[in-house]
Amino acid sequence: MVVCGDDGLAHRLAAELRGVYREQVTLVVPPSERVAREPMVGRIRASALFDRVSAAVTRATGNGIGIGVGGADGRADWAGGGRTAEAAGAVRLLEAAEASEAVLAEAGVERATALALVYDDDETNIRAALTARRLNPRLRLVLRLYNRRLGQHIEALLDQAAALASGGADVGTGAFDASTTVLSDADTAAPALAATAVAGTTKVVHADGLMLRAVERPPSEPGQASDPGLCTLALLSTTTNDPAGSEGSEESGDQGPQLLPDEGSVAEAAGRGTVVLEAVSYAGPALASGRSVVPLGSLLSRRLRWSFAGLVGCVVALAVASMAVTGERPLRATYLTLLDLFAIDDPAIGEPVGRQILQLLSGLVGLLLLPVLLAAVLEALGTFRSGSAFRKPPRGLSGHVVLLGVGKIGTRVMTRLRELKIPVVCVEGDPEARGLATARRLRVPVVLGDVTQEGVLEAAKIHRAHSLLALTSADTTNLEAALYARSLRPDLRVVLRLYDDDFATAVYRTLRAAHPHALTRSRSVSHLAAPAFAGAMLGRQILGAIPVERRVLLFAAVDVAGHPRLEGRTVSEAFRAGAWRVLALDTAAPAGRSQTADPEQDGPDRFSGLIWDLPPGYVLRSEDRVVLAATRRGLAELLGRRRSDPAG
Repeated sequence: MVVCGDDGLAHRLAAELRGVYREQVTLVVPPSERVAREPMVGRIRASALFDRVSAAVTRATGNGIGIGVGGADGRADWAGGGRTAEAAGAVRLLEAAEASEAVLAEAGVERATALALVYDDDETNIRAALTARRLNPRLRLVLRLYNRRLGQHIEALLDQAAALASGGADVGTGAFDASTTVLSDADTAAPALAATAVAGTTKVVHADGLMLRAVERPPSEPGQASDPGLCTLALLSTTTNDPAGSEGSEESGDQGPQLLPDEGSVAEAAGRGTVVLEAVSYAGPALASGRSVVPLGSLLSRRLRWSFAGLVGCVVALAVASMAVTGERPLRATYLTLLDLFAIDDPAIGEPVGRQILQLLSGLVGLLLLPVLLAAVLEALGTFRSGSAFRKPPRGLSGHVVLLGVGKIGTRVMTRLRELKIPVVCVEGDPEARGLATARRLRVPVVLGDVTQEGVLEAAKIHRAHSLLALTSADTTNLEAALYARSLRPDLRVVLRLYDDDFATAVYRTLRAAHPHALTRSRSVSHLAAPAFAGAMLGRQILGAIPVERRVLLFAAVDVAGHPRLEGRTVSEAFRAGAWRVLALDTAAPAGRSQTADPEQDGPDRFSGLIWDLPPGYVLRSEDRVVLAATRRGLAELLGRRRSDPAG
C-alpha cells in the first residue's frame, strides 16, 4: 500500500493500514520545511500517533510490531516490539515535494496493490492518479477530492482506462480489482457531526434513503425490557456514565466497549449501557423546504403597511362623503374619488361647494400617496436585493443549530442539516469563505463576524439554540466558542472539531465533568475519515463509520461471492460476535447496484431494495450483496486480508 499526502490524514491512514490491517505501507510526505502546519492547539508529532497505534496493537495481539514514521522534523522515529527500522513490518518513509512519476516509481506503485492520494489539493491528487494509472493499470486507487461532481467524472475516467488496459475486464471483479474510489474527508465526517441535531447522537449512517443512528442507552432497570432496535451494536464501558470516567482505559480497570456482542452477552450485561441501531428522522422544529421565495410580508415594513392602511381609510372616507354630497352610487362615487386622487379628473368648476372641497381633499391625499409609493418601491427593491445576499436569523427562531465555520467540513454539515430540514444558523468570520455561496443558495441565515467577539453568538440566538457545532479550522477558536456558549447556556449541546485526537479526548472529559447535565462531543475529522479511506484501499465499499467511545464500527456493502464465511451460511451462522454482523440484504439486480462509496451521491439505484429484517435462517447466496457492521479487524479478517486472530 502506498499513501501520499501532506497533512494529518496521510499519517493516520498509514497508521491505520499498518496497525490494524498489517499491510506493507510506503508513506510519501513532503520534506519537513514543506509540511503543512497543523492548528496551534493540539499539534503533536506524527510519530506519537504511530507510537499509540503500535502500543494498541501490541496490547491487543501480544506481538511486537515496529512502526516507522517521519516526525515533524523529517526524521524517522521507531516504536514498538523492539524491532529495528529495517524490519519488514515497518512503514517505509519517502520524502518528496510532490507525487511525480519518478517519486511514484520509487515508492513502488508499479508493484503496489493500492494507492491513496490524500493531498489537500484536488488538482495534485488528479495529476498523480492519472500518472499512477498509466504506470500500473491494475492499481486500486483511492482519491481525496473535495469537488464531488468532478470526482464522479474522474472515477469513471480512471476505471475506463483500467478496463481498456486489461482488455475490457471488469475492474470490480476479484480477479481484477483495479477500481477507483473517490472520497472526501468532509463527506465522511459530516454525517457524524451533523447528527448531533438528531436526538443527541453523533453516530449516523445513511443507506437506502434512511438515516440510521446508533443510540446510546443507559443501563436498564432490573425487570425492565428495552427496545433492541434493529440490532445491538455494542456494550459500553462501565465508566461511560461516570463524569470523570476514562472510557475503558486501563487506569479505570475496565476492558472497554464490547463491539457486536451476541444475545447472551447482551442479556448478561447488567449495569452497562448499550448502543443500538435505529432508523429515525428528526422530530424537532423543521425548516420549510422548496424554492427560495421572498415572503410577501417582508416586502414592506410595518410603518409602510400602516401608512397604506391609513391612505386606504382616507379613500374610503372620501368615497362615502362623495356619496353623501353628490348622491352618486357607491361604485361611481369611489371611481370619481380615485380619479381625483390621481389628478386625472376634470376640475369641479361650477359644481357644488361640497364636491369641490372633496376634490381638493382627494388631491391632497394623492400628494401624500406619492412618497409612500416611492418608499414602498425602494424598500421592495432592497428586500429582493437582500434575497440574493445573506439572510439574518429570523425573530423568534429557536431549537436551531448554530454552526461555526463554513469551510470544507462546515459546508458539508450545513448541507446535511438542510437536507434533514433542521433549522441552522451559520457564523463565519471570513466574508470570502467557500461555503457562503452554498448558504446563500440554501437560504441559510448567516452571521458574519468573529465568533470570539462578544455579541456574535448572541446574534445567532445561541441562548435559544438546540446545539452548537464548532467546526472552524482553529482548535482555539472552537474551544473558546464552546466555553463562551456554555457560559451563556450551561445545558447547551456542544460538538467540537479538534485536530488532535488526544486533545479532543481531554477536552471531552473536562467539559463532561464540568457540565454533567449537558451533552459534549469532541471529534477529530481525520480520526473519523481514516477508516473509510483504509477500507476503500482494500477494495471495499464503506457506507460509513460510527465511533463507539474511542473505537470505530464500520458499515460496508459486501458481495457474498468468494467469502466462505458468508456464502452458503445462514444469517445467524454468518454472525461472529465481536467481529462482524450481517444487517441487511440488497435485493437490487447486480447491474443496478451502486459502485461508488460517495455518500453524497443520490439516485434511484443508490442502495435500493435493502431488507433490514432478515430472518436468522435466510441462507446467503453467491449472488447476494449484504450490508454488514464490522470492526476494523473483523472486516479485514472476513475479506481474507489477515489470518484469524483470537484477540481480533
